[in-house]
Amino acid sequence: MAKINGDILVDLTRKIENWYETIEILDFSNNEAKNVYWHTSAHVLAQAVKRLFPNVKLGIGLPIEHGFYYDFDIENTSFNTEDIKHIEKEMKHIIKENLPLIRKEISKKDAIDLFNKLGEKYKVELLNEITEDKVIVYKQGEFIDLCRGPHLPSTGYIKVIKIMNISSAYWKGDENRESMQRLYGISFPTKEMLKQYLNWFKEIKRRDHRVLGTRLDLFSMPSNIIGPGLILWHPKGALIRTIIENLLRQIHLKYGYRLVVTPHIAYSKLWNLSGHLTYYREYMYILKKANIEYVVKPMNCPFHILIYKSKIRSYRDLPIRYFELGTVYRYERSGTLHGLLRVRGFTQDDAHIFCTPEQLEQEIIGILNLLEYILRLLGFKEYLMEISTWDPNEKEKYMGTEEDWAKAEKALKDALIKKSYNFKIVPGEAAFYGPKIDVKLIDSTGRKWQCATIQIDFNLPKRFNISYIGPDGKEHLVVMIHRTLLGSIERFIGILIEHYAGRFPVWLAPEQVRIIPINTRNKKILEYCKKIHEQLKYLNIRATLDIRTGTLAAKVRDAELELIPYILIIGEKEVRLNTISIRRKGQQKTLNLEDFIDVIQRDAQIPI
Repeated sequence: MAKINGDILVDLTRKIENWYETIEILDFSNNEAKNVYWHTSAHVLAQAVKRLFPNVKLGIGLPIEHGFYYDFDIENTSFNTEDIKHIEKEMKHIIKENLPLIRKEISKKDAIDLFNKLGEKYKVELLNEITEDKVIVYKQGEFIDLCRGPHLPSTGYIKVIKIMNISSAYWKGDENRESMQRLYGISFPTKEMLKQYLNWFKEIKRRDHRVLGTRLDLFSMPSNIIGPGLILWHPKGALIRTIIENLLRQIHLKYGYRLVVTPHIAYSKLWNLSGHLTYYREYMYILKKANIEYVVKPMNCPFHILIYKSKIRSYRDLPIRYFELGTVYRYERSGTLHGLLRVRGFTQDDAHIFCTPEQLEQEIIGILNLLEYILRLLGFKEYLMEISTWDPNEKEKYMGTEEDWAKAEKALKDALIKKSYNFKIVPGEAAFYGPKIDVKLIDSTGRKWQCATIQIDFNLPKRFNISYIGPDGKEHLVVMIHRTLLGSIERFIGILIEHYAGRFPVWLAPEQVRIIPINTRNKKILEYCKKIHEQLKYLNIRATLDIRTGTLAAKVRDAELELIPYILIIGEKEVRLNTISIRRKGQQKTLNLEDFIDVIQRDAQIPI
């Protein structure tokens, strides 16, 4: 593919025109080109399915972070294993046919007639939502699809392709619409790249937090009885969560934040004043009691504003930083829910900062310092920074003056520059009420996760008249910053599970030591184990004593499957020598009791 004038992506087959100032040819190493490669692969998948299942109705197909997908309506049935094999085989045939992808611009009316004739009702629905008179279609052999492009010149440019997964998805993500079959695939220019990806994908599956969460007895989500997107934290998972939450409270107090606690529901008039009832209603849980309408809170910010407004504030009081581990509820569409990573009830490490314009940049730097500190403690060292800005060509879509936006965006940029961060500007992606920094952390497998957000708000200070008395004795609107560092605690724990593959650092592990006597009927061995157990408990080490019936091998295997950091195996020799046989990460060694106590105390210490 090619890029024209630095920002316009086009097909390599596009005719060169006089207004082109620069032309850059992009290959698979470029992320934008990779998306084009995978987008064309999605069309190959759709063509293969249509060849084998002519009555299938096409949904949409898109490139994603790793590969591509396409949605199909196959009339309330599912593709089976044999179907997948045949589809994959047909995809390879289409690649060998080296079909050119031909771009055509046609009228919207002609496109509707075309897709009506083809029986593609979902394409017709999409066309009816388009306001332009002209649309783009791409043709490859007998297959034609509605698509803006760009695409590869021909299907032959794809060298290796594979279907990776299948799932169901509602049309347009709406659970009230048709359920479709979503096929996920991957493609590469070389077999070696596919091999490397499949090894990586195998590792990702091994780390799946949903599988590990069950195996390690951390949480469950019985949606059939409590509803989708809601979590039951089991004792071990609740303990991990509590350790993280207590750590956050302690650190925030150290950094000058004030802890607050707010209700889970409020009159709907509060959310009407904040604007959420107008702009966010479809995601809110609304109920009536005694003819009064209440809202289960989707956000914490209106409550923090009311605390700020509970008395008159002076410029000398600012900045004021409120912090709350606030549980919120949002009606996310069921098709988007995914384990701990996307839920309907979750707790945010939520903070709101009220400051003067002059304090803004320094507050942003302070947030970044705090972010670095917390993420480093939890085992993350790499992040990517993006600044979402407004679109100055559509000023009517945003609150605040041009001067407000310029100052806010400058403060965000200057803070990142002073922190020596590289960052990407994403024009037009700001919320209507202000620009923001999005932080994507990178885990041990190289995956990127959106967690922290630092957002400046021009909307709520005006809606609620959040002010302070300045040096001139007059009222001035505060600058308000919304920020979360981990984001959703639930989501972050899901990320942590996958980052560590369930093998948490000792200080965070819900069970740090398991003591296994070789013979529970031997009184000396049992007494020695109990002594160790009591000593560890006294030192606040999370230890258990396994005196269940069963073989030693089975108990050790259970402890290893549960990823217990330290497994202590005690027999007559250990009792006689006052030692401990330690099994850690599959390795065995022997220490005397006092040395082990020093080791476990050091490892179990929270690195704050």
